This record gives sequence, structure tokens and C-alpha cells, in this order.
Amino acid sequence: MRNISLILKQFSRSVLLIAGLAVWGFSARAQGDAAKGEALFKAKCTACHKIESRMTGPALGPTITSETDDKWLTKWIQNNQALITAKDPKAVKIYNEYNQAAMTVFTELSDGDVANIIAYVRADWKTMQAAPKGDPSKTGGATADSGPSNLVIFGLLGVIVIAFIIILVLNRVIATLERLLLNRKGLLPEVAEEDTTKAAAERAATFKKLLKNKKLVFFFLLSFTIAGASWQWTTLWNTNVHTGYQPVQPIKYSHQLHAGTMKIDCQYCHGGAYKSKNATIPSLNVCMNCHKVVKTESPEIHKIYDALGYDPQTQKYDTTKARPIQWIRVHNLPDLAYFNHSQHVKVGGIKCQTCHGPIETMQEVKQYSPLTMKWCIQCHKRTEVNYKGNAYYDNMIQVHDRIKRGEKVTAAALGGIECGKCHY
Repeated sequence: MRNISLILKQFSRSVLLIAGLAVWGFSARAQGDAAKGEALFKAKCTACHKIESRMTGPALGPTITSETDDKWLTKWIQNNQALITAKDPKAVKIYNEYNQAAMTVFTELSDGDVANIIAYVRADWKTMQAAPKGDPSKTGGATADSGPSNLVIFGLLGVIVIAFIIILVLNRVIATLERLLLNRKGLLPEVAEEDTTKAAAERAATFKKLLKNKKLVFFFLLSFTIAGASWQWTTLWNTNVHTGYQPVQPIKYSHQLHAGTMKIDCQYCHGGAYKSKNATIPSLNVCMNCHKVVKTESPEIHKIYDALGYDPQTQKYDTTKARPIQWIRVHNLPDLAYFNHSQHVKVGGIKCQTCHGPIETMQEVKQYSPLTMKWCIQCHKRTEVNYKGNAYYDNMIQVHDRIKRGEKVTAAALGGIECGKCHY
């Protein structure tokens, strides 16, 4: 009995030891509320982190899931700078790996808040890993339906055309066989050929009669002359007028989204419109101000990355891989015309929509106005000049006063030595 009690005592100690280790192991991982963690994650973390891919910081899904020490994770999230200052090996390694970029400290988060965030990240990452490729739940919506291919559409049209031709040929063959059969049986009327000849003669006589009618001939010639002259006038008048021209650009850019929905000012991208002759095409670095962290998964944004030689994983640029984007010009004035954006936008106070139309509603940019000489002149006739508080017009008034007083006025006083007067 004593031996049995000793055995039971040793067994109970082993069980208690294993249970203690299990409890300690489970306590090392955060036991938080994923629903509460989602709200905290979106409020605190999404500016620099994504769960599935690297952004300013690492992809949190694989990073947090592979880290088993949640106590250390909690300290890092709450105050990573303290760990770096204390020369913690893990903290220093991460700090150096990300070019010593300081992560925001969240001392206001309690241990429970951090546990909730960790629980949400692990649960969401697990869901992403379990979802098959192209699963709508992983992409946040139904997969796009590309529709039937052009090959299928043209193939169906080809089948329809061929079938129509075959039907016509078969009808002709059937009609010919019927005529042969009726002719062989003597049932084909003999007067058919005579009637056909008579009808053709009547049509010829009617046509000759119409040609002798001078009023009718004059009417047709006059109509043809007017139609031809109208067509020629319209064609010549619209030469080099490209209203509605809408080329396909190498990168799909929506003005409706950026200028319309997001209310981004035109001059944030087209800064030259306010200070130079040309509105200028924005540099891709302007795009990177936002798209270094926004919509990084978009194929169109990756075209910008490729053009700049930018690697979103390492967030570094390789100038040897950079290449310019071949944008297609939409608005193109002839060389004989001079137009200065700053003169109209800054001095005249003209809005971009006056010439370019409702650009904030265009998914793809097109030429809205004809940009002809007549169109410009009409605009100049109806646009009032706001000369109050304008330095240019103040100078003009002073020059006019000097002329009235009989003083000497040179071309320089009227802007004759400005570069744009000769060079453009």
C-alpha cells in the first residue's frame, strides 16, 4: 500500500507540473477579444501597417503570428523606444532592419488593449491563410467578372455571317432546282421572259423621261451642290479641332475620384498652372506622396512603382530600373497660338473648368472645349476684367497717367522686357 501511495504521489506531482507548464504556455500568448481589437487596430495601426503585406512597417499577420512571446510584444507596442534604449536584442534588430525609423509609442494602450489587437491580427491572418486564392471573402468583395473575350464575340459574329451566306446560297440553289423541275415538266410559263423584257423597257423609258425634265434635274444638281459644299465647309472648319478626344493613357487615373470625390485641388498635381505657361504633368513623386501607403495592391499603382524603380517590400528606389511614363497629350494647341496658364489662372482668376470642362466628373480625361480662335475670342468678349488690387493693371493705369502728362514711356514700362514676350 505504501508503494502504491508513493507512486500516486509522484504521478500527481508530474500531472501538476505538466498542467503548470501548459498554463504558463497558454498565458504567454494573448487571450484577447478580436472584435475589440479590430476597432483598435483600425484606429491605431492602419496608418503604417497591413496584416497581409508590408507598408511603412512590416506585415503584421506573419510577424505577430510567428512571435510566441506576447509579453515582449506588449512591451514593444506600448513603448518600443524603451526597449531600444535598453539594448533589447529583438528591438535593436527590428530598429536597424527598418532603417532606424522610429515607431509610434502607444503608452495609452493597456495590456488588455494590446492583447485584443494581437488576437484580432492572428485571427484575421488565419482567415486569410485559410481562404483560397481569389476568394471573395479575402478580397473584400465579389471577384470581377471580365465577361466574354473578344475572340468569343467575333467568333459568334463570324458564325452568324457564315450561316446567313449559306442560307442565301441554299435559297438560290432551291429556286434554280425548282425552275429546272418545272421546266422539265412543262409547267414553267413561257411568257415570263417576255414580261421581264417588257418591264425592263418600261423602266428605261421612265428614266429617260425623268432625265428630260429640266426642273427635276436642276433640283437634284442643286441639292447635290449644297450637300457637297456643306460637307466640305464642315470638314475644313473642324480641321485640327479635337473636341471629345479621349486617348487611353498608360496608367488609368480617375479625375472623378481624385478631384471629385476626394476634393484634391487641381494645382496640387498641376502646380505649373499658377506660375508658368504650362500646367505641367505631375511628377510621379507627387503620386508617391499618397500611394506609397495607399492602394499599394493596385496593379495601376505598381506601374508607378515600376516606372520609378521602387520596391514596395524594401521601400527603396533603384534608379537603374526607372523609366519614364509615356503619357499621351490630350490638349494640343498649334504652334502659332500662344497660351499662358498663369496669366489666366492667377491674373484672370479663371477656373480650370472654364476650359477643361467638369474635370471632377471625368473618369478619363477628354478634350471638352474646341479650343478654336472663335471660342477664345467669344470667351474674351464676355469675361469681365477684375482690375482691382491687380499689380499688372495698377501698372497699366500708372503708365496711362504718365502718357496723359506727356511724359516719356518706353516699351519696357509696358512689359516689353519680359521673357515671355519673345520666348515661349
